[in-house]
Amino acid sequence: MEGIEHRMVKVNGINIHIAEKGEGPVILFLHGFPELWYSWRHQILALSSMGYRAVAPDLRGYGDSDAPDSVESYTCFHVIGDLVELINVVDPDEGKVFVVGHDWGAILGWYLCMFRPDKVKALVNLSVPFLRSHPENKPIGFWRSYYGSDHYISRFQEYGEIEGEFAEIGVERVLKGYLSDFPVLLPKGKLFKRPIDEENTLPCWLSEEEANYYVTKFQKTGFTGPLNFYRNLNRNWELLKPWVGSKIKTPAKFIMGDKDLVYGVPGMKDYIHNGGFQEDVPSLQQVVVMEGVGHFINMEKPDEINQYIYDFFTQFH
Repeated sequence: MEGIEHRMVKVNGINIHIAEKGEGPVILFLHGFPELWYSWRHQILALSSMGYRAVAPDLRGYGDSDAPDSVESYTCFHVIGDLVELINVVDPDEGKVFVVGHDWGAILGWYLCMFRPDKVKALVNLSVPFLRSHPENKPIGFWRSYYGSDHYISRFQEYGEIEGEFAEIGVERVLKGYLSDFPVLLPKGKLFKRPIDEENTLPCWLSEEEANYYVTKFQKTGFTGPLNFYRNLNRNWELLKPWVGSKIKTPAKFIMGDKDLVYGVPGMKDYIHNGGFQEDVPSLQQVVVMEGVGHFINMEKPDEINQYIYDFFTQFH
């Protein structure tokens, strides 16, 4: 794509694929599920033309990056370890970058600021706000108590089970189903709400060619690596005990769509708008809720997101 360069870098004992373009201060873009560096294609092209060096990795387990076999190799510590070393590689002089995260990438952005605030100049996160670690309730139990055992996070927990169901309906149907309408519930035998022989209608912001890029990559890698992030939610909850009550003090901006499935989580609107979020992230400078916009906000509204990112980061250099 239009001058985007690709290379492999060795970090934290594994090979990570990165896409990059531009010169100037580094912006590190962190993707979510079930995505790739490619989800940031619009941002890479735009921000690199605005005086930044845009760098977007495939996270461990995704795309052209290595996918360790062990489920336990996908904890928050492993992935943040990758990112800390990656920052040192792409910005060896300063060792500190701007960060933009979406979905799981947003969760990792919050973790990075919690564990290594010295590595982040400022943060723009999309779709997933900082999530407090409850001192008693494990995450999987929380999701199951609200949504039942068909909730996608619950369904992802058993190693190999959902992979088998995905294999039955095919990678193309799974990817296009997720990117078109991210399902909250995945009942057995009815994973994407429509008969298996019915074609997915892609949203207007995603072309067939773009969707096929994801399909091609996931056909090679499968879903186990990405699913292992979810299989570590309870393990992360245990590992994060020393940080319970910690505040995120990195300057931050948060953007989400009002049609995002995350915005509909019980208690989420109250947390975001009535003081809880600001309490946990004291340097949170702005919350933007975009009307009529869904989960894949950076692809759905690229021009607006590009401008939000640019306007925020220009304050800091």
